[in-house]
Amino acid sequence: MRTEFSVPAMSPVPTEGNLTDVLEQATAKSPGGTAMSVLRNDNWTSVTTQEFRDQVRAVARGIVANGVQPGERVGIMSRTRYEWTVVDFAIWYAGAVSVPIYETSSAEQVQWILSDSGSVAVFLEGHKHKAIFEQVAVEVPSVTRTWVFDDDVLTHLAHEGADVPDSVLDERRATLTPDTLATIIYTSGTTGRPKGCMLSQGNLMFEVENVVAGLSDVFFQPGSSTLLFLPCAHIFGRAIQLACVRAGVRLAHSPDTTTLLADLAKFQPTFLLAVPRVFEKVFNSAQQKAIAAGKGHIFDTAAATAVEYSKQRRSGGAGLILTFKHKLFDRLVYSKIKAAMGGKVRWAVSGSAPLGERLGHFFDGIGVTILEGYGLTETSAASSVNRPDAVRIGSVGQPIPGGSIKVATDGELLLKGGQVFMGYWNNEQATKEAMEEDGWFHSGDIGVIDDDGYVRITGRKKEILVTAAGKNVAPAVLEDRIRAHWLVSQCLVVGDAKPFIAALITIDADAFPAWKQQAGKPADATIADLRGDADLQSTIQDAVDQANKAVSKAESIRKFAILAHDWTEDGGQLTPSMKLKRQIVLNENASDIEALYA
Repeated sequence: MRTEFSVPAMSPVPTEGNLTDVLEQATAKSPGGTAMSVLRNDNWTSVTTQEFRDQVRAVARGIVANGVQPGERVGIMSRTRYEWTVVDFAIWYAGAVSVPIYETSSAEQVQWILSDSGSVAVFLEGHKHKAIFEQVAVEVPSVTRTWVFDDDVLTHLAHEGADVPDSVLDERRATLTPDTLATIIYTSGTTGRPKGCMLSQGNLMFEVENVVAGLSDVFFQPGSSTLLFLPCAHIFGRAIQLACVRAGVRLAHSPDTTTLLADLAKFQPTFLLAVPRVFEKVFNSAQQKAIAAGKGHIFDTAAATAVEYSKQRRSGGAGLILTFKHKLFDRLVYSKIKAAMGGKVRWAVSGSAPLGERLGHFFDGIGVTILEGYGLTETSAASSVNRPDAVRIGSVGQPIPGGSIKVATDGELLLKGGQVFMGYWNNEQATKEAMEEDGWFHSGDIGVIDDDGYVRITGRKKEILVTAAGKNVAPAVLEDRIRAHWLVSQCLVVGDAKPFIAALITIDADAFPAWKQQAGKPADATIADLRGDADLQSTIQDAVDQANKAVSKAESIRKFAILAHDWTEDGGQLTPSMKLKRQIVLNENASDIEALYA
């Protein structure tokens, strides 16, 4: 194991220019190329790079006409959609700073973000979001302009800015340097109030240039395209959005996950970016369909074949018998799974949470290689990533080109490079606690670095459990494996200062009906009705047993409780990026936890 590893930059830390140059250069290179596809009347309509750039500049003139000054902050509260991307660039063209807000945010969260950032205006998706803002508008007097996407605000802004000369935009663009603040992104707040992460123009430029260069096989493959369905308010989706404009990738948006499969089928992207839960759902859905059709054994054999094929292919090559089985299952099983993802997906990028080796090898084995990465808002998205020419499934890859990672004496990962943020907005103390004077950022995550530089995340520093016997346990290893079971939605491992490790587990509501049918349970029975059922307990015990194989006996889960209800973002237990708010879950389920140790 190594204690530090660096990868040479493929693009240096920028010393001039800004993010608007990304769009200007893309337009100069291919003005008639398709930059975006927008779903209109159930058909994807192309938007050329020139048309996109012209609309961005028109909206920017409207923002200027409405009195927004250089350096002032402008909020954006909306689902992922074309207008989000237009406005993001337009705010920069106007010399201002964008402040994303998750569209699921509560009125209190909206108030905090807008007031803490001192925003002077806000873009809102629809009247539902406007109503949320109006609940707290009196507490945010700095916001004097509100614009609603659903009211065709882009057209209205273009009209209002018609008299603003291009020279004004060019003057404002010219004031932006790599050191200029580009955006303030508020952390999703798994603990305490969200902190505003300040990312500079240079942070995002460095990230985008080096990620695009490192993943050139993904971004520059002929006809490359992607369908963005992750929140633009999250740094992961935001960075990919910028990378697509930089690389000339055709970008589309899918704001409604309930129509995602239909959108994928119509758009047929060549690569995807998603969180692990999406890949789990794809796998579990395919498995459930096979079981319902009486072909569960065939699917399980096909899945095992895909995993073995991936492992052997990456360690020297698959044998003739395995290759024959793989070709057979490709026709019977794998092709159908790939078709559900649009049919043309070759690559996928996964972040936000650990994917796990099983899923990584399965998708790699069916022909969709998932490039798992790792990063935080504070690092402009990825700080490490598996690259097409450097993949180690089960790891989060090597540092991005130009990045460095080292392991502190207590196991914490420290990160360095041009992608590391400027600090926390209005919070000098938090910045000092997170940043070393020599530029190393404390990630808060525990991990190791293999001899050849591949990074593995083993837990979260603040989430390490210490049992009554003094055993340190990283819950993430167990939780990730249990969540991989098709019937499980969420898992929280507990045991801090307790005699043994235990877990709270929730059931996937979408998978539950299929399980009831297989187990011969009443169709109208709820999870609450069956949480103590012996068959359900046995099924979940199987998932726990599989997870326990990854740890020592002292770290293994001895008892578990199935909860009557799932944890959700709406319920307040999950962040918009699907991270568990551990303390909230612990507080809400204190009685269930105590019962495990009674």
